[in-house]
Amino acid sequence: MTTKNILTIILDRVFPKVPDFFQMLTEQNQKVAHTVNLLVEYMEHDGPEVADALKEDIHEADLIKVRNLHELNDAFSTPIDREDIYRAIMALDDIVVYCKTTVHEMEVLGVEPDEFMRNISHYLQEGVDALHSGFAKLATRPAEAAHDADAARKAERRAEKQYRVALSTLFEGSDYVNMFKRREIYRHLTNAAQHMAQCANTLHDIVVKIS
Repeated sequence: MTTKNILTIILDRVFPKVPDFFQMLTEQNQKVAHTVNLLVEYMEHDGPEVADALKEDIHEADLIKVRNLHELNDAFSTPIDREDIYRAIMALDDIVVYCKTTVHEMEVLGVEPDEFMRNISHYLQEGVDALHSGFAKLATRPAEAAHDADAARKAERRAEKQYRVALSTLFEGSDYVNMFKRREIYRHLTNAAQHMAQCANTLHDIVVKIS
């Protein structure tokens, strides 16, 4: 072993490299955005092949989440608050989980997509795209990411409003089995939107701390 290699080992132990958490969160956001795109496609076309693609995508998203958590646990230091990184990782993962739950229960319960589900999924897409844009700016233009956090929160509010309209319309009927099936699907979608808003709040917290 050369003197240079020994020196490198010593320096790595004394000053361990900090993982690029900005890039890692951006990659996780990108995967979540792809999952939500598949959810929108499922709501538009209701095809089993889309559902299968979404399930595979969720597996890949889980691998990225696990990697990010592992890097966070092992990191000697972080460029931003450790708790904020953890909150972002988990909120992003929760969005993916509710996308999976939505499609799985639609298949199990035999529920076909309706206008309200399509609208809410589009608001999810809007908000997650804003999150992706915001986290990608943290390393170089953090102040601008606040606008993306606001856009994601606005998308969540529109999703929540659509959920309330969906419920009021749904419970005007008399097919109670259908009512409760669809109510479950609406709720899963709005749960995804709520976690999207939580991630937006975390993004905003990070911006405040580093700007």
